[in-house]
Amino acid sequence: MEGDLLTPQDFIAAIGPAAQASAAKTSVPASFTVAQAALESGWGSHAPGNNLFGIKADHSWAGDITTQMTRECIAGHWIVIEAQFRAYPDWQGCMDDHAEFLHANPRYVGAFKHADGEGFARAVAAAGYATDPAYAQKLIATMRAHKLSALDAS
Repeated sequence: MEGDLLTPQDFIAAIGPAAQASAAKTSVPASFTVAQAALESGWGSHAPGNNLFGIKADHSWAGDITTQMTRECIAGHWIVIEAQFRAYPDWQGCMDDHAEFLHANPRYVGAFKHADGEGFARAVAAAGYATDPAYAQKLIATMRAHKLSALDAS
């Protein structure tokens, strides 16, 4: 299904089980993972290099990269910049790296105090995952609209 245009329901069905498996191993709530992937990739339709989360390729990344234009909110102003992002062979590889990225980055340690997707989203946003000042609210709205907390109950 990767690369196909997916409805939100199709996207949730496609990555939900992998998000739940990841949650069991990593404590990253599946609801958060799916909501963030949906928001960052437009329900899978904009995921160059199978990067569902918009994780940039900094100096520590040794894998493949893709260079893309992206919108950033800098000092309260939206600008478009060119940036390098991590690239993956498939969505599962992306999801595995996403969880590792969150665990390995000390600024997200506070997120792991939250077992629920909404608390996790607020903590990740507060730690600076994205420049969008409404990032947590957008993730939470996605979780609520699509009842993603059900993924955490399984």
